[in-house]
Amino acid sequence: MKKQPAINDLLKVMARLRSPTGCPWDREQDHLTLRRHAIEEVYELIDAIEARDDVEMAEELGDLLLQVVFHCQLARERGAFDFEKVTRHLVDKLIRRHPHVFGKTKVKNVDEVWANWEKIKKAEKHGTHLERKSAFDGIPKHLPALLRAEKLLKKAKKVFADNRQTVTGKSKRALTKTALAKELFALASFAQASGWCAEELLASEIKRRERRWRQQEQAVLPKNRR
Repeated sequence: MKKQPAINDLLKVMARLRSPTGCPWDREQDHLTLRRHAIEEVYELIDAIEARDDVEMAEELGDLLLQVVFHCQLARERGAFDFEKVTRHLVDKLIRRHPHVFGKTKVKNVDEVWANWEKIKKAEKHGTHLERKSAFDGIPKHLPALLRAEKLLKKAKKVFADNRQTVTGKSKRALTKTALAKELFALASFAQASGWCAEELLASEIKRRERRWRQQEQAVLPKNRR
């Protein structure tokens, strides 16, 4: 007798856990209660990757897959979507966004791959509620503040390519990586000693900068894009 693919068993197990005779904890969960678990599983996977531990990596990938399957089961119960729809959408998207692999498009380098990817993605979202009206759209709100700052800075440098002063402000003294790392740590220590949260302070500054840059973006956009 041919053994079923393990993913089929996983989907059945998840449905059973959510059934009336399943696990009380699993039955109590919804998309919102699970959201923090997904973040935690990603960080645990990163730890395993950096440790180059294949055994741990396989386990953490399984835990991350559980989050995907759990959300799909919840959505299936609501009649929204299921695992099949999620995977089909992903397959179609990968094929559509790699015309240099699955089509006749020719590319010379990775830069052209990324340019095509962004162009296709923009066309996909055009006219939908997912269309990005600003270059600053699409940065996850719940990224750690320092990661979000880096993403925002990359976007800003593209928008204000002709006026880097808008992004960088006044020039700062040169620092080595080690010196900068120490300074960042010192700033976090100073914030804590002052009764502040460095993460919240940076997040607040990011919001202020983003509001200002979005306003300035409108001023530099061509009229046909406003």
